[in-house]
Amino acid sequence: MTAQSAAAAARATVYGYPRQGQNRELKKAIEGYWKGGVDADTLRATAADLRRANWRHLAEAGIHEVPTGDFSYYDHVLDTCVMVGAVPERHRAAVEADALDGYFAMARGTQDVAPLEMTKWFDTNYHYLVPELGPDTVFTADSGKQVAELKEALALGLTARPVLVGPVTYLLLAKPAPGVPAGFDPLTLIDRLLPVYAEIVADLRAAGAEWVQLDEPALVQDRTPAELNTAARAYRDLGALTDRPKLLVASYFDRLGDALPVLAKAPVEGLALDFTEAAAANLDALAAVGGLPGKRLIAGVVNGRNIWVNDLEKSLATLGTLLGLADRVDVAASCSLLHVPLDATAERDIEPQIRRWLAFARQKTTEIVTLAKGLAGGTGTIAAELAANRADLASRAGSAITRDPAVRARAAAVTEADARRSQPYTERAAAQRAHLGLPLLPTTTIGSFPQTTELRTARADLRAGRIDGAGYEERIRAEIGEVISFQEKTGLDVLVHGEPERNDMVQYFAEQLTGYLATQHGWVQSYGTRYVRPPILAGDISRPEPMTVRWTTYAQSLTAKPVKGMLTGPVTMLAWSFVRDDQPLGDTARQVALALRDEVNDLEAAGTSVIQVDEPALRETLPLRAAGRAAYLAWATEAFRLSTGGVRPDTQIHTHMCYAEFGDIVQAIDDLDADVISLEAARSHMQVARELAGQGYPREAGPGVYDIHSPRVPSADEAAALLRKGLEAIPAERLWVNPDCGLKTRAWPETRASLKNLVTAAHTIRTELPTS
Repeated sequence: MTAQSAAAAARATVYGYPRQGQNRELKKAIEGYWKGGVDADTLRATAADLRRANWRHLAEAGIHEVPTGDFSYYDHVLDTCVMVGAVPERHRAAVEADALDGYFAMARGTQDVAPLEMTKWFDTNYHYLVPELGPDTVFTADSGKQVAELKEALALGLTARPVLVGPVTYLLLAKPAPGVPAGFDPLTLIDRLLPVYAEIVADLRAAGAEWVQLDEPALVQDRTPAELNTAARAYRDLGALTDRPKLLVASYFDRLGDALPVLAKAPVEGLALDFTEAAAANLDALAAVGGLPGKRLIAGVVNGRNIWVNDLEKSLATLGTLLGLADRVDVAASCSLLHVPLDATAERDIEPQIRRWLAFARQKTTEIVTLAKGLAGGTGTIAAELAANRADLASRAGSAITRDPAVRARAAAVTEADARRSQPYTERAAAQRAHLGLPLLPTTTIGSFPQTTELRTARADLRAGRIDGAGYEERIRAEIGEVISFQEKTGLDVLVHGEPERNDMVQYFAEQLTGYLATQHGWVQSYGTRYVRPPILAGDISRPEPMTVRWTTYAQSLTAKPVKGMLTGPVTMLAWSFVRDDQPLGDTARQVALALRDEVNDLEAAGTSVIQVDEPALRETLPLRAAGRAAYLAWATEAFRLSTGGVRPDTQIHTHMCYAEFGDIVQAIDDLDADVISLEAARSHMQVARELAGQGYPREAGPGVYDIHSPRVPSADEAAALLRKGLEAIPAERLWVNPDCGLKTRAWPETRASLKNLVTAAHTIRTELPTS
């Protein structure tokens, strides 16, 4: 096909779409089902209505081929476990008794059975359930969900493409099941898994699929020759199948690197590649391998992970360069639109001109369709759209919001000394022990306590004017009093105020900093039914006034025990926002760090002796390829130290991280120079404690003994068993006892019971320690 005919054939498509609905209907239906107020048929009907609404919107917007199979009640990797029959033995009875309840049991656990481990999906804030596999795993095909959803779309008269997690990525994301030796490599199961995928794609072909998409984002990471050979063999075998649909292998989040020639040579009909700035090298690499003659290329030129309007002329230039490198070039976002909110037009509180800078899922869909039209018909067919786009880009570039000379001058004046504590850790630790007087195995929580319906109602009433500021503050004071009283009665050693005034650990601070925009409807799935509204980091950052001092000092006035000040760290403030793309991330991080430094110093001046600066996103934001990691970690750790470097030696700085793979950033964790770190460890069976010990981590650590992402209450014996595992890696004088994460999403009954058991476990283990 000539470049001209390839352009004429250009179509618009997407890989996936937000699942929740305009008003988070899916969340409400699922949580209603868990509580018994919604039956299974109603839940399924709600889900079907949302799928149809999504497909109809996409088709009406001009998307030529809609995705199916991307919709999920909880997580698409968990769906893949069901699809290939990889149900852990401990969950089989529940799944066999009721498939839907068993599915949720794998995700959330039950009182008697632990859930699957959960961690971050590559370098995003989306969490997936980790497959548990072993040498005895037997895969069986269950294509029911994928076939049913394909048929739903086809019944609407749409062209549809099923989307599956690819077999290589699925195995690379998996871990050895509990009890399986740590050296077991799930990738060795590829020969068992491929026949199951062959059966599933055959079922989809029989149901009417012309194309099936197999997502292989794991191949954008650094991969060994053996792993690349496995990928080559997998797609050689799948490509050799007879009576199959056409196969499209999709990658996103970064460049393919050495995996590109492997997939280019594979006997599949199409590849989907990321051509945004993060993966710009894909263009040169594609030309270097001679393009994709005879194949379809889907070009991801619209950023599927951020919310700024696309530079249409720049994207058209990239698309034009791709013509001639493939038999057909289609247009898409760089990845699933799952990672952005649904519709920017709903944000009525954002000034209209600024709102035109924003592109959520619906606006990105329009951009994709516009680019496909321009590629097929020439720029004259989209002249009005190009002119409007140029005006929007110019408006943003020239806005006073984006530049504050005072902020930039302060950031430029930072010295290396500003990012260092005045004494080394060993000297600080002695001063802190003397000042705080804590027992061995001190107990604490991560920060937040349950956000009750009453608290959410109070915030809504304040916004709506149904109560005044004084009434709202009275409610917050009462809640803080109850939280402090409960912690004292339970016997926790370092207390928190519970954060009742905070809507979200990033949004709360963003609303008090200059340079941020807040959304009202910008919900994005984090995990399961947990949705967040990432703020938009649009300009230079400063802190006009203290943000947390008032409520922290009020809580401290209620108790003689230390109360932690609670802040969100600079990297997490970036990672869990939609960050500006017009300057280096390190520059933005330094601005946020300086604003937080002012808050840390004010907390200390007000008498706060323990200050926690959470950085759960430090690992999440780590570049997917090793080549970019040193530069990232340099500015990321500097930003944390800049936030905390101005306090006295006897002020104890904590940090917190959760639900990520930490083994490869232990040195960076040390470089933060925090005095205490708390980390997720319950679902991963204290793996992180062993990783810290293996790297010689010298500071205090609290690997979690209570999995807060499950409604089950861990017994005191269970928590004690985890503590004993922790003590095998971390000595008692440096081991803390805490949950995995904050308790915001939990209910009070399970919180009370779990924390009482946690304190009981700590007391039990203290009695087992040798006396000096």
